[in-house]
Amino acid sequence: MKDSFGRNITYLRISVTDRCNLRCTYCMPEEGIDELQHSDLLTFEEIADFVKCAVSKGITKVRLTGGEPLVRKGIVGLVSMISEVEGIEDLSMTTNAVLLKQFAVPLREAGLQRLNISLDSVDRGNYARITRRDSLPAVFEGIDEAIACGYDRIKLNCVVERDRNEPDAFGVAAYAKKKGLDVRFIRTMNLDTGEFWVVDGGIGGDCSICNRIRLSARGDVLPCLFSDIGFSVRELGSCEAIRRAVDSKPKKGTLSRTHEFYNVGG
Repeated sequence: MKDSFGRNITYLRISVTDRCNLRCTYCMPEEGIDELQHSDLLTFEEIADFVKCAVSKGITKVRLTGGEPLVRKGIVGLVSMISEVEGIEDLSMTTNAVLLKQFAVPLREAGLQRLNISLDSVDRGNYARITRRDSLPAVFEGIDEAIACGYDRIKLNCVVERDRNEPDAFGVAAYAKKKGLDVRFIRTMNLDTGEFWVVDGGIGGDCSICNRIRLSARGDVLPCLFSDIGFSVRELGSCEAIRRAVDSKPKKGTLSRTHEFYNVGG
């Protein structure tokens, strides 16, 4: 499945909810958001059917995101449904790990292969300032539980103001080394103004090789995070929405005034 610029689209990110148990300063207002009604969210059956269509078109890599995916009731069941789709080579999840201690084992048993864990500081005070929640001890417990489970790979995602040469980034890097985990540094982005950079330690943000499409929490297929284009699965059907999204994928991201990180998966 190639777009009009010859990029082979093999990666699908699925936002399963717009809700989150943190209030990170760069992602969500302190007072929270007007959350989607449950009926506005795709059901697990709709998501699984979408994945089947996407895989038939060439998708091999799937990542579940949010909001925070672990706050969606029944998430382990969804992982199990997706893991049974023949053709998926890589099934992962991005989580803030606040609830991971209780979910690490059942998620692994359901077929989840990898984890990307958001961790912007290992200093409890700084973590609480950034996330507006004092949840770092729970995060550490969740990470330790995930390590014990034997996931194929665990990455830490650290959001930075400019680069890895910041005190909190140094702390996260040292923690990752101690735990034997990978770490990548993501410079703060702005959807409204179109400010984004290539991820330090990854390939996200490099438009020339972008191989992903996204499924939003409310069921829109998005060809690009930094674009307002989207195609409704419920209106068009999964395969047609995918086709239109791939055909509409821009050469380079610009900006988005309709999306937020908490509902399209960052």
